[in-house]
Amino acid sequence: MNEYINLDINNIDNEHICCAIGDPKHQFGVDRKKEWIRNKFREGHVFRKLNARGKTFIEYEPLESAWVPVIGKNYMYIYCLWVAGSFKGKGIGRELLEYAVNDAREKKMSGICTLVSQKKKPFLGERKFFEHFGFRVVDAINDYQLMALSFDDEATPVFTESARKMEIDSQDFTVYYSNECPYVEYEVKELSEYAEAKDIKLNFVKIDSLEKAKTVPCVFNNWANFYKGRFISNTILNANALEKLLR
Repeated sequence: MNEYINLDINNIDNEHICCAIGDPKHQFGVDRKKEWIRNKFREGHVFRKLNARGKTFIEYEPLESAWVPVIGKNYMYIYCLWVAGSFKGKGIGRELLEYAVNDAREKKMSGICTLVSQKKKPFLGERKFFEHFGFRVVDAINDYQLMALSFDDEATPVFTESARKMEIDSQDFTVYYSNECPYVEYEVKELSEYAEAKDIKLNFVKIDSLEKAKTVPCVFNNWANFYKGRFISNTILNANALEKLLR
């Protein structure tokens, strides 16, 4: 039987958060991520993981306080459901999702939702996986889709109007990011150093409040890239990836 742990204020300092395990270069990002989670506990944030050294977890919270440009009444929002490596194919993803769904029901929520895409994209869930559990597409922006499992007849969640813009005024390469992901701080540092060395104008916009998250001008989970005023991807970039894009 699989054994799971929910992070809380008493164990978060001693437990790993699955992503970036054992990689010293990401420690600053891990610390910022844990700080972000601590501040979210009071809002009903849940981080549940397999009691093992691996990337196997689900992370969710009430949509009203979730740092995403999605609005709705009385829904849970799943930030991430990740089962990687040798842990795949053992029913862990199913058990994690069922826990979140049951938790939402017990808390008298109207449903639970998450962000996917028509074509596979990094750091997003698999549409077919969620469809298997009864989730359906309730809103979409280009290839990005909002899926929801509704428990009653309450209105389903939708993307904010600001998210539908997918454009900004700046023509420079611009990255929106938040500490919801422990990888981002290192990549911000790497990209900043690369841009300075290459004399490239590169802007960073840190999403560090609920208000900013709800009004971001694109689909957003933890990272978004813009170039020449247009949204181009949600892929977390390193210096090599940025160089290829700019070519």
